[in-house]
Amino acid sequence: MAPRRISVSETSRPVLPRHARLKFDDTRQRWVILAPERVLAPDEIAVEILQLCDGARDVAAIIDALAAKYAAGRAEIGHDVIAMLQDLADKGFLTEARETAP
Repeated sequence: MAPRRISVSETSRPVLPRHARLKFDDTRQRWVILAPERVLAPDEIAVEILQLCDGARDVAAIIDALAAKYAAGRAEIGHDVIAMLQDLADKGFLTEARETAP
């Protein structure tokens, strides 16, 4: 069953779906998202964001953490984070925590 398409907002609690995992690939020497018959190689910023997508934090908390870490404007970071997460969700690499509960 394909995961339900989600609309990412600041209240979303993003998490990788059961079929995907974020892993450091020693052969490629980079982080990858592994899914059945698919591999995605996110850039460094995307990896940092994905590592915060634990299903416990909402997008607002992720944005706040990144804005504090990089001393950058929350609005600009927020726009970029939501756009990136929505793109991953549209491709099936991200879902909401409540969807993965038993």
